[in-house]
Amino acid sequence: MKYDLHIHSKYSDDGALEPQEIVRIAKGKGLDGIAITDHNTIKGGEEAKKYETEDFKVIIGAEIMTEKGEITGLFLSQEIESRRFQDVIAEIKAQGGMAIVPHPFDRLRHSAFHITSEYVSLIDAIEGFNSRSIFTEDNKKAVEFAAQYNLPLLGGSDAHYANEIGLGGIITYSDDLREAIMHNHLRLFGERSSIMNHVRTKLRKWWRKVAK
Repeated sequence: MKYDLHIHSKYSDDGALEPQEIVRIAKGKGLDGIAITDHNTIKGGEEAKKYETEDFKVIIGAEIMTEKGEITGLFLSQEIESRRFQDVIAEIKAQGGMAIVPHPFDRLRHSAFHITSEYVSLIDAIEGFNSRSIFTEDNKKAVEFAAQYNLPLLGGSDAHYANEIGLGGIITYSDDLREAIMHNHLRLFGERSSIMNHVRTKLRKWWRKVAK
């Protein structure tokens, strides 16, 4: 089973893709499932869930900005209302979700939560591969941190455009993704996204800001 666990739709302020289109593209690239993790909302995941089939799974998620940095919730059913770090994690877990730290050591992202040992007990997993992390060493540092603290590792493309879907993710032989994450029965795969995708995202955010 091959999953890309970090994808953004048009419901992110820097996203462009329709949820239905994301599902279609992901299927075409041979994925068995995806997680839609839009910024501060589950709307994209909820819409994509309508196109889930027996052979293709959609996990509803959201990437929430807190005062410490971003936290991703997976397996969500309700919007996360708080923006305070510990409250966000509490809301995720109260609805049976899993709290993930995305791109934890990406030196170029102001949004990254640079996790330390103090917070390990609050987290279910960290992202060990993110296709939009420009420096290989940043992903490597996440893998090393996870090994040190026995944390499961997840991966995703962080796709904002069609050409990025499926560039990163996880492979598991389990039919139960949640169980696979909990017991770390998975492995990472991936390649880096083109720098041009970063440029397109910056321009899109700038344009949306100016157009308001």
